[in-house]
Amino acid sequence: MGAGLSKRRRGWLGWAWRLGALVVLWLLGVAAWIVWIGERDQAAPADAIIVLGAAAYDAKPSPVFEERIRHGLDLYQRGYAPVLIFTGGFGGTRARFSESQVARRYALHHGVPAEAILIETVSRTTRQNLQQARTLMRERDMHTVIIVSDPLHMARALRLSRQLGIDALASSTPSTRFRSFHTSWRFLLQEVYFFHRDLFVSAV
Repeated sequence: MGAGLSKRRRGWLGWAWRLGALVVLWLLGVAAWIVWIGERDQAAPADAIIVLGAAAYDAKPSPVFEERIRHGLDLYQRGYAPVLIFTGGFGGTRARFSESQVARRYALHHGVPAEAILIETVSRTTRQNLQQARTLMRERDMHTVIIVSDPLHMARALRLSRQLGIDALASSTPSTRFRSFHTSWRFLLQEVYFFHRDLFVSAV
């Protein structure tokens, strides 16, 4: 009897190890896919460039947001699209400027004409960034866009764009402020979590 229980226990442990190994391999695969998506640059002629919001400190963009804005300006100046769409609402009740307003000020300071800039000031999440940008696009009969964000954020941005019916190409920032090993891994783990959360949400 004892030998039978021990054998069954070993069998269950073997299955548990195999299941654990499969879960680890799956998570590593998702992480590798996120990294791969972020390393591609699909920039091509489009109707607009959407720069996804990030933190701003009063009238100044955070280092992460500045990298996104600068890359959006570079794409605009290279002629990929005639319009920049800056997204991002107010970071708090005491904020004087929304993220998109901060980005607009930055772009104007760097020579982009006001008529080439569109903003929305209400979004607080990536999904809301894209929903508000989609509204601006529809009002102006725009169809194709280039999404600008950080490399590790790009897979989620493209996935949400598809869900929202936005015809989007990816152009990640060539450099990122998430440079340290610790910060990069935290950001990557966060994106792996969001990947599975979005799968669950879309399934229910």
